[in-house]
Amino acid sequence: MQNLQFCWERGRLARVPRGFAISSADSGNKTGEEPRINYDAGSTKHKARNIRAMFGAIAERYDFLNHFLSANLDRGWRRTCVREVARQIKVVSPKILDIGCGTADLSIAFSDCGCVTGCDFCHEMLLRGIRKTGERRLRFPVNLLEADALALPFPDNSFDVVVSAFVLRNLADMRRGLDEMRRVLKPDGVLGVLDFGLPRLPFVRQIYGFYFLKILPRLGKYISGADGPYQYLPCSVKNFPPVEELKIKAEAAGFHNIRIRRMAAGAAVLLCSRMA
Repeated sequence: MQNLQFCWERGRLARVPRGFAISSADSGNKTGEEPRINYDAGSTKHKARNIRAMFGAIAERYDFLNHFLSANLDRGWRRTCVREVARQIKVVSPKILDIGCGTADLSIAFSDCGCVTGCDFCHEMLLRGIRKTGERRLRFPVNLLEADALALPFPDNSFDVVVSAFVLRNLADMRRGLDEMRRVLKPDGVLGVLDFGLPRLPFVRQIYGFYFLKILPRLGKYISGADGPYQYLPCSVKNFPPVEELKIKAEAAGFHNIRIRRMAAGAAVLLCSRMA
């Protein structure tokens, strides 16, 4: 099947030149089986393909599930991300990139700050995001395109701000993803990465672990009708590096002036970097 390349611009999903927006229309799960994630080092392409298929399967229920399963805490975490990043922006009209934008919640939140480009490699999630951006009156435009976080279709030093929410742990190659974020960020730009973490207090971690491992997968399966994504979520968080190691990885990718903020007793983590 031919690879299709699209960009959401001015109210329509438009075909764009090859090499600008990257998509893999022929790489989804065609068997109908629920994807299983293999964390072996040699399974990078397999993991990426399965993650794309999993998110595509739950795209229509994704927003409701996010808010319901987090007791609406995810909304506050995004607001905190916007607030913490916005206070570090020094330019009047920043160009903002939201990597792994999904259904565009973070892109919409940042549209109060400047023009936002949101990219994601899951076509179904983008279609949901397109509908949402079309239904809202935004201060600055939000353009969505289909692209891979590990091979961003932008020149070096393209954006004043690079952000992502609940994306980094899903990347098939985290180091490469951080390198791409650094490549497209301007030398005086701002980075904001929001993701799940593990609470530090033992009794909170125990309660959190019980909910995350026992309750959340069953609720997610019942509501979405798909088992794979909500079995995968606890595994992805468990395999995500602790914040100290994450900071080291970000520094190795060239980020500095890094600040870490823990939220909800450490259940969510925000990493910010001001490059200058």
